[in-house]
Amino acid sequence: MIEEAMKAAVYDRCGPADVLHYADVPDPACPADGVIIRVQAVSIEGGDLINRACSPPPHPGYVGGYAAAGEIIAVGCDVGDRHIGQKVTSFDLSGSHAELRAVAASRTWLVPDGLDMAAAAAWPIAFGTAHHCLFARGELKSGETVLIQAGAGGVGIAAIQLAHRAGATVLATVSGSQRAGDLLLRGLDHAIDHREVDVAEEVMRLTEGRGVDLVVDPVGATLRTSLAVLRSEGRLVFVGNAGGSNLQLDLWPALQANQSLFGVFMGTQFEKPDVYQTVSRMLAQAANGELDAVVDCRFPLAAAAEAHRYAEGSARLGRVVLVP
Repeated sequence: MIEEAMKAAVYDRCGPADVLHYADVPDPACPADGVIIRVQAVSIEGGDLINRACSPPPHPGYVGGYAAAGEIIAVGCDVGDRHIGQKVTSFDLSGSHAELRAVAASRTWLVPDGLDMAAAAAWPIAFGTAHHCLFARGELKSGETVLIQAGAGGVGIAAIQLAHRAGATVLATVSGSQRAGDLLLRGLDHAIDHREVDVAEEVMRLTEGRGVDLVVDPVGATLRTSLAVLRSEGRLVFVGNAGGSNLQLDLWPALQANQSLFGVFMGTQFEKPDVYQTVSRMLAQAANGELDAVVDCRFPLAAAAEAHRYAEGSARLGRVVLVP
């Protein structure tokens, strides 16, 4: 029996983007509790870049990637709420960088009519992470001030919109005036260009020396600055570690200031009913035009190495998407 093959972007060892290559791999089998998706868009997430660079794959020809959207072409025997032909977006810890994806049905969300599939692919991780960091962990309230590190990233853009809608004053670090202008149109109150000013000094100036109530930090390498601008009894939520830092900090000042630090790893959160339902609700808001997942550019799946290199740069605004 000849095994059918699909195209995928795979790697045999961890390392720079060049380890990715386009290859034939066996079609995935449909799990009893899952579905097979014919992928229409892959969102390159920060975790994809970190895993490819730093984590040895479990086997040669490994298909990585967290986020993909597409059409269901097969349904497992234990699945009752999905059917062939539905458009879904999905999250898992591997398997997105391919023409076909097998994923548990509980890790898929229906894509509302009218929502672009590239935006849908980027949605669960960017907006699910931002919402969880701001509200479930950060307990952001109307009238408070929040600093969002890496405001032009997928999580940053989502967090700016959600914090603005919640009635907060929103500060974010960016690089470049054009991206600052784009974010100001999405609810950002103050853009801080980290290439031009000292971030800590600028935040303290903007808050008249008080500091911010909450920081959402998806970078990791910026944690010292994040703590430095946090007010007494403020909250810091760190997630993702896109900067690849070892996260070693002197926590004595935070202890003395009665500050709270919360770590978030979203890989274990999406199947929680409240998190799952929040993502579903925000997808509906996206289809209505209330929220916006920004797609910077699209690459063919065959050019995954080039796309990863671009995504690792500092010029993008929002997510980079692969199209099989």
